[in-house]
Amino acid sequence: MSNALMHTDLHLEGLKSKYTGKVREVYRLENDTLIMVATDRLSAFDVVMPKGIPFKGQILNQIANKMLAATADIVPNWLVATPDPNVSIGVACEPFKVEMVIRGYLSGHAARTYKSGERLLCGVSMPEGLIENDPFPTPIITPATKAEEGHDEDISREEIIKQSIVSESDYLKLESYTHKLFARGTEIAKKQGLILVDTKYEFGKTATGEILLIDEIHTPDSSRYFYEEGYAERQAKALPQKQLSKEFVRQWLISNGFQGLEGQILPDMDSSLITSISDRYIELYENITGLPFEKATISNIQERIQKNISNYLKQE
Repeated sequence: MSNALMHTDLHLEGLKSKYTGKVREVYRLENDTLIMVATDRLSAFDVVMPKGIPFKGQILNQIANKMLAATADIVPNWLVATPDPNVSIGVACEPFKVEMVIRGYLSGHAARTYKSGERLLCGVSMPEGLIENDPFPTPIITPATKAEEGHDEDISREEIIKQSIVSESDYLKLESYTHKLFARGTEIAKKQGLILVDTKYEFGKTATGEILLIDEIHTPDSSRYFYEEGYAERQAKALPQKQLSKEFVRQWLISNGFQGLEGQILPDMDSSLITSISDRYIELYENITGLPFEKATISNIQERIQKNISNYLKQE
């Protein structure tokens, strides 16, 4: 399977800057319009895999946009238009330099920390007696500082405020928004027979000082989902949960000796694995949204994106 979108080189009038993230490419225009392209790059353990996953960018972009629309009554967001399946256009913000990670269950990074004997994560204590994938008594916020390169770092609320990474008054707002968004995400997931296990939110401030929800939300790249059916039975038997997330990619990498650590070599992803990952992402889309996935034309994906963005900007 080829035709994965690995990078873009858009020609845009009034371009001020371009930022290339692990998965997204962000173009900022002089009028503070932000154009975000979701590529098909795959990142795990903060490392970008050498091969892309067809339709992954479209899937993440379309899930995120549906979720932003479903939460706009809780917190205003940056999104204005989606002129292409892989593209979102909105308001440029100054991002807060923290990711608001919220966890309802002992999974992923939290479970690995717990297994090592630690009971403190980002200054938040985790109760004794839990097994992997048990729910926390109440969801916990475990923030991470946003790294320009390499790994995001765990940080406590106290350190964020002490180091003036975010002011106390703003941080309290971010915490409140995070809890409300997670509660809404949990409701949406439940309607689809899913459990929202953990996720992360990113926020920014406009030139006028308004806090906006930015980036993507409730996608399988930023979130972990379990299937609700069979959850209790699997938990009672201490069996692994059936997940809707990219944890399956992480587990494949771990089983092939890669965790993003120095000196480790990325295993090769053959075409059958790439096809299976693409199929899993389509399954994620259909399960999370409850809608059938409609594949966009990917034969000339670069041209398609350039044309759709240019046409949109001409109308503005």
